[in-house]
Amino acid sequence: MVISGCAIGSAIVLAGIVARVITDPSARNLRGWFGPLSILLALWAVRTVTHWLQARLGQRGASAVIADLNGQVLAAVTARQPHELAEQRDAAAVVVTRGLDDLRPYFTGYLPTLLLAAILTPATVAVIALYDLKSTAIVIITLPLIPIFMVLIGLVTADRSAAALAAMTTLQSRLLDLIAGIPTLRALGRASGPERRIAELAAAHRRSAMATLRVAFLSALVLELLATLGVALVAVSIGLRLVFGEMTLSAGLTVLLLAPDVYWPLRRIGVAFHAAQDGRTAADKAFALIGEPTDTTSRNRTVVARGAQIRLENLSVAGRDGNSPCDLSAVLEPGQVTVLTGRNGAGKTTALQAIAGLSVASSGRVTVAGVDVAELDPPAWWRQLSWLPQRPVLVPGTVRDNLGLFGGLDEPGDIERACAESGFDAVLAELPDGMDTVLGRGGVGLSLGQRQRLGLARALGCHAAVLLLDEPTAHLDARTEQRVLRAILERARAGATVVVVGHREPVVAIGDRVIDVVSDGQVRYAPV
Repeated sequence: MVISGCAIGSAIVLAGIVARVITDPSARNLRGWFGPLSILLALWAVRTVTHWLQARLGQRGASAVIADLNGQVLAAVTARQPHELAEQRDAAAVVVTRGLDDLRPYFTGYLPTLLLAAILTPATVAVIALYDLKSTAIVIITLPLIPIFMVLIGLVTADRSAAALAAMTTLQSRLLDLIAGIPTLRALGRASGPERRIAELAAAHRRSAMATLRVAFLSALVLELLATLGVALVAVSIGLRLVFGEMTLSAGLTVLLLAPDVYWPLRRIGVAFHAAQDGRTAADKAFALIGEPTDTTSRNRTVVARGAQIRLENLSVAGRDGNSPCDLSAVLEPGQVTVLTGRNGAGKTTALQAIAGLSVASSGRVTVAGVDVAELDPPAWWRQLSWLPQRPVLVPGTVRDNLGLFGGLDEPGDIERACAESGFDAVLAELPDGMDTVLGRGGVGLSLGQRQRLGLARALGCHAAVLLLDEPTAHLDARTEQRVLRAILERARAGATVVVVGHREPVVAIGDRVIDVVSDGQVRYAPV
């Protein structure tokens, strides 16, 4: 409202000043212009300050909305089941790191311009109608052309934005895969091979970006041309009527100065719409990733896991090749080591994930002290777990940071004891900076066996009531394996509920109960 009022007011005041200077030679004394010039300067100043405040508030609001959407996407994607997370990881990474940043022009440019057009354009047409009905007729006839072409260009822009986001997602995922595989390629002597593929991906992205720019330049050209022609028709009509004395100079100048403000907001809508289209496409993708809101009111129960019995009752989890596991029933007793064994793909890892509440059962359930895991408050339940996946999660940072990543190593001597039990103390002795040695992404700087020992130290060092260990002795030598297995038995004898996935004979041998998960879902109990 303020911007529209200042724009119309300044046009009327400026037209009056110019017309008076031209038609009244006696009014060229500067002393008589103090009032009109002061009003004009005040209107310009208020309009400038209002634009500044609008831009400032728009940037602040855009940052808040983008941050909130990023948080919702991360929360929704990380809450997915592991196989869904793997499928959506690349799309979510692009949306969070780059895609939603393109939404900023939508809030700072498109929405304010849309509001301005809804106020300034009809108000300007109304004011022009007070001065000249013929110019009003020209404006009303030419004005709809801009929205028509905006719609046509917008349809093309939407397709291009979707294609650009898809190209960026593919480029980023493949580039990250190539970068992650460089150590392996170097070890195989194929480090120079991906150069051509990276160049091809870069060229594909460049072509996609240039195609988007062509649409942008075309839309700007069309909208500017239409607005220019509309103002030109008004100017020609006013000029001819001024020559023949059919209207006053003051009225003609007022209409001529107001005419651009009729077309300008709509022209800006077209430009701002194109600039914001990439962000809107990313927002649509973000909402698709967020999905329907989940009902978390029922996931508020808590249990004390220490000393509690965990039961798997006809547990089935849908996978790519059917249910894995299928109708798995078992009783996990505290103070005992339960070993899950069986063929690859039978669902042993998925069973651990179901116990942790990371995978949702297709049928059956997992209970802790009689309470369904699906009803437990996830953070409260996870604080009582210690989980070692097949590939321990290692983040860029120091060894000390990775050992304390999940907490639990708070008491004095916890880190030293955990390192001794897992054999990681020998690795620390070889590292150049010990605990302060910096690791790269995924644990770059350590071998597979050393990464496994670090993950074991983190899992065995905390005082969790339930230990879920997936192939804990993979990549370990026989001597270190025996040390780790002794530590696992000690944790069980101390009262923890220990569930181990394993195939090797030494791992199976420590089990108080061995559950053989077979392909048809049958289960054999074999006390050791």
